[in-house]
Amino acid sequence: MYKNSEGYADPTAGIAIGRVMREYRLEQKEKWRRRHELKNRPKIYVASKYAGDVDTNVTNAIRYCKYVIEKKCIPIASHLTYPTMLNDADPYEREMGLMFGLALLALCDEVWCFGEISQGMEMEIAEAKRLGKKVCYFKGAV
Repeated sequence: MYKNSEGYADPTAGIAIGRVMREYRLEQKEKWRRRHELKNRPKIYVASKYAGDVDTNVTNAIRYCKYVIEKKCIPIASHLTYPTMLNDADPYEREMGLMFGLALLALCDEVWCFGEISQGMEMEIAEAKRLGKKVCYFKGAV
C-alpha cells in the first residue's frame, strides 16, 4: 500500500503511480526492442566500383548504402571509409585498404554487388565465396 508523506495510506495516489510506472516500463521495453532490432539487422557488405570517376562512384555507393538501409539491413562500405584516411594512389596504402575491407567483409552476413564488376570487386567476391557468404548482384538502377 502506498503511503503519503505523512504516513497515511493513499490508495488513489498508489494506483496513479503504479499506472505511470507501468507506462514507463512499457516505453522502456519498446525502446529496448527497437534498439535491439536495429543493432541486429543483417550486415551487408556493399561492393561497388570506386576507382575511375571517383565522385560519381562515391555518389553511387552512398545511394547503394541507402538502398541497403531501406531493405532493413546495415550497410558496410569500406570503399567509403578507407579512402578518406588512406591514399588510394599509393599501392601499399591501397592494398592495406583492400585488406581492411576484406576483414570487414568477413564480419558481414552477405555481399551485395552493385553495377559493373571491377577488379577490386572481383577480389571481394572471391573472398565472399571462399568464406561461404551469400553474394547478390544488382545490375540495374537501384
